[in-house]
Amino acid sequence: MFVRLLTTALSATVAHAHLAPWHKGMYGFNGVTGSINYNTDDVVHPLYQLTKDQWWFHHYNNVDQFPPAEGDFLELPAGGSFTVEIASNRGETSLSFNGKYATDWPDGQNYPEDYNVPTCITSPNMHTQNQTRAAGTAFAIAYTSDITKVTEDNLAVFTVRYHTPWKRITSYDVPADMPACPEGGCICAWGWVPNGCGQPNMYHLPYRCMVTGAKSTKVVGAAKAPVWCQNDPDACTKGPKQMIYWNQLDGNNIEVEGVDADNEFKSPAYNDKCGFPDGAQNDIFTGASSGSSSSSSSGSSSSSSGSSNSKSSTTSSSSSKADTGAAAVNKAKTPTSASSSAPSSTASAKATAGTTCSPRKVRRALAKRAAVHGGAVVHRRKAGHVF
Repeated sequence: MFVRLLTTALSATVAHAHLAPWHKGMYGFNGVTGSINYNTDDVVHPLYQLTKDQWWFHHYNNVDQFPPAEGDFLELPAGGSFTVEIASNRGETSLSFNGKYATDWPDGQNYPEDYNVPTCITSPNMHTQNQTRAAGTAFAIAYTSDITKVTEDNLAVFTVRYHTPWKRITSYDVPADMPACPEGGCICAWGWVPNGCGQPNMYHLPYRCMVTGAKSTKVVGAAKAPVWCQNDPDACTKGPKQMIYWNQLDGNNIEVEGVDADNEFKSPAYNDKCGFPDGAQNDIFTGASSGSSSSSSSGSSSSSSGSSNSKSSTTSSSSSKADTGAAAVNKAKTPTSASSSAPSSTASAKATAGTTCSPRKVRRALAKRAAVHGGAVVHRRKAGHVF
């Protein structure tokens, strides 16, 4: 009876949820209630027009207050790759219900390989018309085990995957020179700034991570804010770059206005428009030893946390072929408490429509873009699964 009800609930939900990369090393993996919720979607709520104390590491709904279980890390094999499952709900990954409700796609549904919607794909809510126009996503790392000590300056983007989010199984490359984390691990973050259709929000999600197989003694340098540099590589920020912080009430580190080379409204993203190459960001290191003082390093103790947790995949377009292997290596730890029928959170994103901190031209551009692409309709959250 339970399985039948769950299947009905999954097929009946409104497919407008947002997306996040799921892994047992993430904060908020079990939800934000203190009990295990196999069906949680708390981390997928987008961030828009919030104060920094609210958007930083998704604090507004307390995601940063629920760390992963002791010993659970997002493992980053130096010179290799790692895999996460981008989905709209934990229940639609291999990390819940033995993967029963997971498909190649982020929302547990099936779509054609050449999926294309000229206006905007809203199911799943990927803020793009097709894979080619997907904005790109990124992971950043701070060499401290204390999440409260992470800042814009010591959180440097170390890997980018172009044309994502797209399929559920997505892999990211790790620089070969990545030094070891402190004994308690590092703090990582995932970011995404949607491009084009829908509300121009962002993501900033925390993870506990650990570099494995580290051999380098280099140090990740202090990160600097990215800049818009489309068709002008010399203008791009060189070396380690901060994550993109945009369209919030405060704490933004980039501003754009006008249209890009394709005559679309400018939207900063993790791609060449802001100087981020696809794959490992190999320019983030200094020549200093990881045992020396650094603004972005809090130690260099070696980790013995094991081998890579992923099947290597260099492009998201081929990632669906890795489902079976990724499901095995990302298998969730057997829970010891709480009911698997806990419902998803129904809290709203608490985002406002205000744009008081945006330049006047940007406000006009955002309003026009919302009108053209359906505005908030595109961003309606997926309803929680009800059992």
